[in-house]
Amino acid sequence: MIQITNLCKRFGSKVALDNVSFTAVDGKVTGFLGPNGAGKSTTMRAALGLISADSGRALIDGGDFRKSSAPMTCVGAVLDAKSAHKNRSAYDHLRSLALTNGISKRRVDEVIDMTGLTSVKKRKAGNFSLGMSQRLSIAAALLGDPHNLVLDEPVNGLDPEGVKWVRELCRYCASEGRTVLLSSHLMSEVALTADNLVIIGQGKILETTTVNDFVAEHSSNSIRVVTPEPQKLIAIFANAPQVKVESDQRSASDPREGAVFHISGADLKAAAQVFAQAQLVTYELVEEKVSLEDAYMALTHSQVQYATHELPGQQPIQYSNAAQQNGTHVAQQNGGQAR
Repeated sequence: MIQITNLCKRFGSKVALDNVSFTAVDGKVTGFLGPNGAGKSTTMRAALGLISADSGRALIDGGDFRKSSAPMTCVGAVLDAKSAHKNRSAYDHLRSLALTNGISKRRVDEVIDMTGLTSVKKRKAGNFSLGMSQRLSIAAALLGDPHNLVLDEPVNGLDPEGVKWVRELCRYCASEGRTVLLSSHLMSEVALTADNLVIIGQGKILETTTVNDFVAEHSSNSIRVVTPEPQKLIAIFANAPQVKVESDQRSASDPREGAVFHISGADLKAAAQVFAQAQLVTYELVEEKVSLEDAYMALTHSQVQYATHELPGQQPIQYSNAAQQNGTHVAQQNGGQAR
């Protein structure tokens, strides 16, 4: 188990961590999410004693990791894909780590095979691609058969097969009762892997939840309607204050004729029955769901350190009202400004 309590860290005038607290529990994959520069790597490095926090504490299995007598058995970490010496072969890199930690040669062969590096184990690490370097880092993390895994963006540079393998590895380790702390800025990938979520922005925890609860909270549905009778549609909901009817832009998949509307606050089946009774002609009637990615972006977009601007002719990104309101609420709770 990894316990982070009131962790604070400042680099000069920049506040990197501001009272960060959360727990990654045994038997679960905890997804640690946030934009680039949010404080994920700083938190992980502080937990492993690679940098000193200004205040607060980080405990791994109830103790200070720096005092562990068997560090590679306690924690396996992937923090830097290019950490191996460039003139040392993959095998020699892992063998040297094993020798200094009392780990057998057989275990070196096991993790090389497990990570798919058998055919390149004699190749120098400096000639590895980013994806191969990631596999070598993961092999090193697994070397001590650790109880805790700390993985900082482990899928960067991996091909689809490698991404799927990392996902399955995390799930397998959790099923064995281990703690897995997995950082990423990609909600879509973490949603397929994690049980619990910790979302951070500009050094502050924005939300701690489970994947299922996050999905349920942000899965507000709406209806998309294309009809040649717009005034009739508006009149149907005129006496329903809980229903919001808005004109929407036509997408490439919409029928070429008729007015396009976005309706929130109405049930699809109930709306379809009312449309039939009113004999409203509809060219399209579909239910739209807020994606997990949209909900995450709404929560974190005001916390992005390196903001981009729309390209010429690009439509500004629109977030759902429900997701936008939640993002604003969380930002205000943490003293931030939601755009």
